[in-house]
Amino acid sequence: MTDDLTHSLSVLSKLIGFPTVSDQSNVDLIHYIMAYLDEFDVKYHIFPDSSATKLGLIAQIGPNAEGGTILSGHTDVVPIAGQVWSSDPWILTERDGRFYGRGTCDMKGFVALALAAVPRFASAPLARPIQLAFSFDEEVGCLGTAPLLTALETHFPKAETVIVGEPTSMSVVTGHKGGLGLVTRLHGKAAHSSRPDLGSSAISHADPLIQWHNARQEKARMSSSASGFVPPYSTVQVGTIKGGVALNTVPDLCVFESDIRYMPHETASDWVDEYRALVGSVEEAMRTECDDARIELEVTEDIPAMLPEPSGAAEVLARQLTGDNSDNCVSYQTEAGHFQAAGYSTVVCGPGSIEQAHGPDEFISANQLRQGQAFMERLITALC
Repeated sequence: MTDDLTHSLSVLSKLIGFPTVSDQSNVDLIHYIMAYLDEFDVKYHIFPDSSATKLGLIAQIGPNAEGGTILSGHTDVVPIAGQVWSSDPWILTERDGRFYGRGTCDMKGFVALALAAVPRFASAPLARPIQLAFSFDEEVGCLGTAPLLTALETHFPKAETVIVGEPTSMSVVTGHKGGLGLVTRLHGKAAHSSRPDLGSSAISHADPLIQWHNARQEKARMSSSASGFVPPYSTVQVGTIKGGVALNTVPDLCVFESDIRYMPHETASDWVDEYRALVGSVEEAMRTECDDARIELEVTEDIPAMLPEPSGAAEVLARQLTGDNSDNCVSYQTEAGHFQAAGYSTVVCGPGSIEQAHGPDEFISANQLRQGQAFMERLITALC
């Protein structure tokens, strides 16, 4: 039964046809899922984002009881702008046992498998429920995760385990780094470059803040350990920087963005508090030159790390379903950290390879879809 991908591919084809790039609406896709679930009398709830242009959806199949399993996926995809594709990225296209399209791997493949399994879920004598949790805006900072968690808490009994179906080639990923996105804005005072004493250079004062990133990266590297992560330490960098209007003008503005990916034994506040203290001291120095000088620090992304749970219910279940007993940790972030922080036992496990995500000619193989389909069948057995 699990070798026949016809139904799964039909659902996947529908999902790929919705261009749900994060800056666009996903409402049509969610309406399709709603109509699909209605066919099998599945109970679901939807919730909007603040603009009401995007929707998330949660659903439950089986008894209205605690202790079930959540299958979690995001509905948004990354843009195709600037990429050269061999076929239309919004039409599922098969070539040589691979299925191409934006989101096939990350992560509409998993969403399609979960939906395709709904008829089997609905007809099975489940002792514990299966819950579906489909979010929006994961690709731009997991912005849809908080309202999703609120919806789950409000409408359904609490599940015991969460499987976030990001592409892991069906390996069980038990830990990932946390992620911080920061924007630092230095506001100085413009002046003619021949009289720098009359101004306050935002770029010059940015220097010690940028150097902090380099020093902290080296400190993290020197304290690395055999942790299963690649690289085995926190990473920090300045990714973008803008400032100044002309070479003969003291720059009154400098803006730069930071990317921090921290190890699970650390917290976001560890990093932000240390950096904020330095920002405060630099701001004081700027104000000796200009009373109105200031530095703004904005946290644009805060994704919790996921800690390995060697005896956790999710890890035990996922290993039972896949037969994978290896230790796998990744350096990218997922919604799993949010689920774990909310008290759920959580792992990441889904079809497709992260190496195919986000690039042109993104694909998922038939073999990976078959493995994912078999995973769903074994989940039914485990919950009956």
